[in-house]
Amino acid sequence: MANLHVVVVTGLSGAGRSTALGVLEDLGFFCIDNLPPALAPEAVSMLAAEGERARLALGVDVRTGSFLTDAAAVLDDLTAQGHDIELVFLDCSDEVLVHRFSETRRPHALAPDGDVLEGIGRERERIAELRARARHVVDTTDMSVHDLRRAIVGHIARGGPGRSMTVRIVSFGFKHGAPVNADLVFDLRFLKNPHFVPELRPKTGIDPAVSAYVLEQEDTQRLLEHLVPMLSFLLPRYAEEGKAYLTIGIGCTGGRHRSVAVSEELATKLRTTYRGGDLVVAHRDKDRVKRT
Repeated sequence: MANLHVVVVTGLSGAGRSTALGVLEDLGFFCIDNLPPALAPEAVSMLAAEGERARLALGVDVRTGSFLTDAAAVLDDLTAQGHDIELVFLDCSDEVLVHRFSETRRPHALAPDGDVLEGIGRERERIAELRARARHVVDTTDMSVHDLRRAIVGHIARGGPGRSMTVRIVSFGFKHGAPVNADLVFDLRFLKNPHFVPELRPKTGIDPAVSAYVLEQEDTQRLLEHLVPMLSFLLPRYAEEGKAYLTIGIGCTGGRHRSVAVSEELATKLRTTYRGGDLVVAHRDKDRVKRT
């Protein structure tokens, strides 16, 4: 039976628990929000027995009352079983919480009469013990969603075995449309086109002759001299944001020659600098048959 890394995310309603769980899911955690209290130890045992998921995140708030009442005993028992229990408490100022509830028009669980501020006060009393036990207290008062994502990644990932960012380099032809999921797009239509060289036209950028024609151009070399350092700078920073996938679109007119050759060369160079995760290449339009 495997020992789990169990992250318990709790705190004040409206402080960002759902966002935090979403980040943990991106990091490879199996996430369960508001699991019935009696099932929490059973869920841990079941996942530990499978041995496939070594990381579990549980969302706990005032709606799971009996868990809050017995929180200390539950956490101590799981720790005694050898699991790494990490409690993250999300705090926030009363003023900001009231404003968030007014914006969403969502009722506070402990304010059935509509007095949100009074409900927040009751909630602070009920979860005071969990706050005292927390390994990490994150104040989201002045945080955006992106700030909270960075904080969770910083506290939990810590350069450990979480899901790394997968980088996809996709070659494509602008005549067929840019990839809708591309995060970054670079246009290579300024490079000399092998399409206008009769012996190269039927080949693709994978062919050594086409690749050499494209890569030996001075403009191609200058492009790579700028592009590789820029992406080497950007990729780790996207990963630090907790991004699970990053798609880089490399486009030319038809997606068969220039974009293919440069995508392959770019991937080769980036693999020597990017250590954050997988880097794969896909050629969306390489094998499209030209219509006459």
